[in-house]
Amino acid sequence: MKIIFATGNENKMREIREIYGDLDYEILSMKEAGIDTDIVEDGDTFEANALIKARAVADAYEGEAVVLADDSGLEVDALGGEPGVYSARYMGEDTPYSEKNAKIIERLEGVSKEDRTARFVCAIAAVFPDGHTAVKRGTIEGYIGWEPAGENGFGYDPIFYVDEYGCSTAQMTPEQKNAISHRGNALRMMKEEL
Repeated sequence: MKIIFATGNENKMREIREIYGDLDYEILSMKEAGIDTDIVEDGDTFEANALIKARAVADAYEGEAVVLADDSGLEVDALGGEPGVYSARYMGEDTPYSEKNAKIIERLEGVSKEDRTARFVCAIAAVFPDGHTAVKRGTIEGYIGWEPAGENGFGYDPIFYVDEYGCSTAQMTPEQKNAISHRGNALRMMKEEL
């Protein structure tokens, strides 16, 4: 049996393979499965966007496979939940995360730690060969720091701090991050479905 994950992101694929490594599935990215399709993510929730991606890839794939897709992002409470489902497109799709991170920190100038609460959210959708679907949502709670820190991770990791670890998620080892991350949590929940 195959699992096709609707992404070209190698960071995500590494995480998926680590968490699902003990399953008896061949795990492929879209590219490895020979799928090249444009997907318009126009849902208004992480769950809706994950399902849109999973269905599009399932429709494009000619064969038996479980198709998984995720949609994830950062919600900052003091910013009314922004950037939310627009996390990847915040300030424009081609804007480097260093600029996006700097902008969020700038927008939180003068905001106390208690009010800098935030979370990473990840929704994982599955489309099974018989057409039925499942969606799981994982989160990790934290706060937005005052400056970026760390070289591990990607995206908003350098500004997202977790109290229990006293550091940003970009300062954690991949093993530490996978154990508590939003994507790790959602992947483990979906693993039970598989």
